[in-house]
Amino acid sequence: MVQDYLKTVVPSQLIAERGSNIVVINPGSANVRIGVARQDTPSIIPHCIARYTNQTPKLNVQDQMLNCQVTTAQQMERQKAYDVIASFLKIPFLDDQVGIPRKMGRVDGHNHHNGRGKDECFAWANVYEQDAKSTSTPERTTSEDRVGESSEEHRDEDPKQLHSTENRLRQFIIGEEALRISPTEPYCVRRPIRRGHLNISQQYPLQQVIEDLHATWDWILTEKLDVPRSHRNMYSVVLVLSETFDTREMKEMLSVVLRDLHFSSAVVHQEGLAAVFGNGLSTACVVNMGAQTTTVICIEDGAALPNTEKTLQFGGEDISRCLLWTQRHHQTWPPIRTDLLTRPMDLLMLNKLKENYCEIKEGELDAVSIVHSYEEGQPPGSHKTRLTALSVPPMGLFYPALLVPDVYPPPPRSWFNDYDDMLEETYHIEYPRRPDLVEGMYPGMNVGLSMWDNYPIFSSKPKKEEKVGLAEAITSSILSSGRIELQRKLFCSIQLIGGVALTAGLIPAVEERVLHAIPPNEAIDTVEVLQSRTRTTDVPWKGGAILGILDFGRDAWIHREDWVRSGIHINSNRKYRDSYYLQAQAMSYINS
Repeated sequence: MVQDYLKTVVPSQLIAERGSNIVVINPGSANVRIGVARQDTPSIIPHCIARYTNQTPKLNVQDQMLNCQVTTAQQMERQKAYDVIASFLKIPFLDDQVGIPRKMGRVDGHNHHNGRGKDECFAWANVYEQDAKSTSTPERTTSEDRVGESSEEHRDEDPKQLHSTENRLRQFIIGEEALRISPTEPYCVRRPIRRGHLNISQQYPLQQVIEDLHATWDWILTEKLDVPRSHRNMYSVVLVLSETFDTREMKEMLSVVLRDLHFSSAVVHQEGLAAVFGNGLSTACVVNMGAQTTTVICIEDGAALPNTEKTLQFGGEDISRCLLWTQRHHQTWPPIRTDLLTRPMDLLMLNKLKENYCEIKEGELDAVSIVHSYEEGQPPGSHKTRLTALSVPPMGLFYPALLVPDVYPPPPRSWFNDYDDMLEETYHIEYPRRPDLVEGMYPGMNVGLSMWDNYPIFSSKPKKEEKVGLAEAITSSILSSGRIELQRKLFCSIQLIGGVALTAGLIPAVEERVLHAIPPNEAIDTVEVLQSRTRTTDVPWKGGAILGILDFGRDAWIHREDWVRSGIHINSNRKYRDSYYLQAQAMSYINS
């Protein structure tokens, strides 16, 4: 009956009918993508929240104490990697002509056609309530506004008058506005997810992470999607999660969706599987290059192959930091204070410069750009600058020693089992094992659900994080799939997704370097990267929407009552099944 319906229904009608009450949430380390399934594209919001604080001394960024200094050995490895890349790109080595004015190389702007070529100037965010009546919804100013739109209203007002009453300060600010808050303001920026995991540390405990996830998602749902809490019992959620997340992290986010946000039901799909659906494929090697992590996993006939999963601890933000390091080493960066750790505004600027000017191609690549300086209490300054060696930073994907992991190391991964074990194993702190305490933190929730251990997807050990470059990770992942016929098919079906996938010149570089990384004893001589049918940043979200719309049986969905009141029981008819084993019910329809 379902198949007959799919043969006759118009796709737009199917999406309108079944996608109007499904919300798709795809959380990442830097951005979260949320939208109703019937929409063409999701809302993309920086995944951060700035909360008012009166602590002294104040941290501008919650994670700034986690970072370590680059060691001498790491610096030497980085310089060696630069010279290897320079030889490949046929450009001068790192220390050649440093500080000596030289003729500018080819000035290109191949990324400018995408509409992001303008050197964008950000403005400090307005941290005050718009008026006394708006105290109940202080976050109503949009987080996607640019160039000081949120601060126009107070530009001509007396600063003393603005500071005259502290209760006009917004209690929390979400999204890009949170990144544009001046360091002099009494706010601390938090990122609930770091390096593909919940951002748990001694300074940022689990309960605060969960509260920030809830506040961020709740604000986006209310302000961007117009889905208030009172209406959410009529909506279901497709939670599209990265393969980097562990069992406990999946459960915590399910609890946020069902217990805290009050949705009626939810299902979890992994990003790799959702990505092939988002591009109308059935078999592919999915390479997801995000802001802080890169994952590789192979999908065959709509099912993920767990033994092919690879995780690399670098992404687009590391390329942005490498861009700054390269310019400073070549002494082309203006004499301004640029601090990516304590001033998120500077990272915003570097990300835009990377997106607009970095690409992979042979030969020297320079560009003239406007670099902005953001000093507290002053308007942004503009500095005309010649950026050089712009092909080098994205090549760090293949030579990860260039992307020194000195910023935001991965959170500790020894907290899989239950809540108490997690804290004891990670920080060796004694906590009382009292059910009433757990009940007080999570009312009505069965925290230690034994049924989760019965599914192969939920491993009992940390997932392996690779220390290799992108080409080696792709090659290793595909060769782990087994059959030679499948390997050949996967090598010709590589799918690049994520923000880094928009880098000009990346596709031919991946094809060439993966081909060279294949061992000579393997009977494979062709590598091809498939063009994405959907914008690479939105592919997993779009696939999650398709999976939710086409899942007519909903056998794998979890209902709020089952989850919050009594958990999921082993002997019940409804159990959680992960995407590894979810059948692709309408693959022929998707490919038609």
